Amino acid sequence: MENGRSGLGGRFVISLDFELHWGVRDQWSVDQYRSNLLGVREVVPRILELFEGCQIHATWATVGFLMAEDRDELLDHLPDVRGAYMDPRLDPYTELPTVGQNERDDPFHYAPSLVQLVAMAPDQEIATHTLSHFYVLDPGVSDDAFRADIKAALGLAASHHLAPTSIVFPRNQVSAPALRICQELGLTAFRGTERAWYQHPRRGTDPQIARVCRLVDAYVPLGTHHLQHAHEVSGVVNVPQTRFLRPCHGSFGRLDAVRLARIDAAMTAAAEAQKIFHLWWHPHNFGADPASNLAFLAKIIERYARLRDSFGFNSMTMCEVADEYRSATRASGLQASSPKPFGD
Repeated sequence: MENGRSGLGGRFVISLDFELHWGVRDQWSVDQYRSNLLGVREVVPRILELFEGCQIHATWATVGFLMAEDRDELLDHLPDVRGAYMDPRLDPYTELPTVGQNERDDPFHYAPSLVQLVAMAPDQEIATHTLSHFYVLDPGVSDDAFRADIKAALGLAASHHLAPTSIVFPRNQVSAPALRICQELGLTAFRGTERAWYQHPRRGTDPQIARVCRLVDAYVPLGTHHLQHAHEVSGVVNVPQTRFLRPCHGSFGRLDAVRLARIDAAMTAAAEAQKIFHLWWHPHNFGADPASNLAFLAKIIERYARLRDSFGFNSMTMCEVADEYRSATRASGLQASSPKPFGD
């Protein structure tokens, strides 16, 4: 097995970072982002309908705080050890004094009804996005704080009869020590980044040139299609991302056909080469314009269905890819290797 390749066929993976205001609180206030956040209430059921119609398997990486039924439950599951961020804007615990009593009172910080809706839908995986939208690379945090956060996230999930085995790191900030902790706590899959330099996980705010390159790459290929195989890193299977699904935007609306063609080309390449195409986004990305974004997603799913019929391109959750990878590794009798993209 060379360079960690498992020999698995082409796989279509979707993961969603389900976080509501916890994921954007350092960038926008509730009032500034209200329409996107409230729009999630419409978007999630409609995404599930699209997925069920084409038997799409998807991973919903959920911030643990969203699972709490009320303020008492949220406070009961807070870890004793917490990240002491040098940048106070990143500390989610400063938000707690203003958080409401429950989902009805505060639909921006609670979403247990939506989490259960996803959990009950066919072929959907509830993964963890950490308890508090934890940033593992930012100054001030520690391995002990990350371990406590994940333990608390898994404990809160267990109280709702959920058992996440996959993780998506907030802001895609991944490190080898964090992966070893995930392996220690029973998590089996994570979403790594593309190998392009402008996609590398980094602390703090990305440089403008990296943001510009990501925007351009959504329409015009910069290098490759960013296709990879699953491989193991620090005991956890990397199910690497391929493309962020940018939301429809008025000023770029005329280029949506170009953006769709870019996605279509990468999906086709993955199906033909038997690699992973991993699409991801946040439900709140669709919130301000559900109709346009859901229509765009429907076109992607239609293309997937044709590739499934032509190439056996299979829809799988992150957990399912990790399970399949490990089964193939055991069957081959070979030791899994990896390109080791994450440093100590």
